[in-house]
Amino acid sequence: MWFKNLLIYRLTQDLPFDAEALETALATKPARPCASQELTTYGFVAPFGKGEDAPLVHVSGDFLLISARKEERILPGSVVRDAVKEKVEEIEAEQMRKVYKKERDQIKDEIIQAFLPRAFIRRSSTFAAIAPKQGLILVNSASPKRAEDLLSTLREVIGSLPVRPLTVKMSPTATMTEWVTTQKVADDFFVLDECELRDTHEDGGIVRCKRQDLTSEEIQLHLSTGKVVTQLSLAWQDKLSFVLDDKMVVKRLKFEDLLQDQAEQDGGEEALGQLDASFTLMMLTFGDYLPALVEALGGEEMPQGI
Repeated sequence: MWFKNLLIYRLTQDLPFDAEALETALATKPARPCASQELTTYGFVAPFGKGEDAPLVHVSGDFLLISARKEERILPGSVVRDAVKEKVEEIEAEQMRKVYKKERDQIKDEIIQAFLPRAFIRRSSTFAAIAPKQGLILVNSASPKRAEDLLSTLREVIGSLPVRPLTVKMSPTATMTEWVTTQKVADDFFVLDECELRDTHEDGGIVRCKRQDLTSEEIQLHLSTGKVVTQLSLAWQDKLSFVLDDKMVVKRLKFEDLLQDQAEQDGGEEALGQLDASFTLMMLTFGDYLPALVEALGGEEMPQGI
């Protein structure tokens, strides 16, 4: 279980997370299939394993892992529009009258209801790790919307979840721009070969670079004309690489072979053991990596009262 993306949330109050109580709370909203006339459902599933006996909360040391699943029926908008248009044209031709918006909307609703049972079903899962001692919830997603879906549903079942996105004192854009401009990076961090540069004007240009020497004159010229770095690929120690953006979203996390080999060795031969070992090692790595990242970006911005 290696996260591929990372949205970081700070618990703003001490909140005890008892694994047994959390298990009971999550069980009140389990994931389930869409009924024939439902567009979407959302609920919690076991992060590891299948079946009724698989726990909804995976506990490893001081860390908890949960997973939520969204199931939705996919109705292509073009299919609905074509069907509405065909029905409207049929009514207007047969009854020699104009179909106005209110009736058109009613026709659309009827067509959607008729099509729903035959719609394709798409499932997607979102994982979140809870680190109570660090006061953090880490969501394996680059989409704030997906993270908020999970957090709001978690809040619904446990009654209270005072969290906010973790923020830093300095703008990530300013820090990343300085790193590429000066070619000096915080300790244990290394600039790799990918970045996104944006003009600060609203309608300014965007330059995306891959497999590019970011110390080159070409990159420095873009920076000298006022562009700033809004995404940057980095490595930390010899353990992981990632892309950081201006919203402090960590994308495309990749854990190096050294960690993966260690997890494979620690986990034994069973699949569940492998998953548990990789999750534990990932969280222990985050325990060093995240404070280092926050410090490199000027330290955490803590609102009054937290």
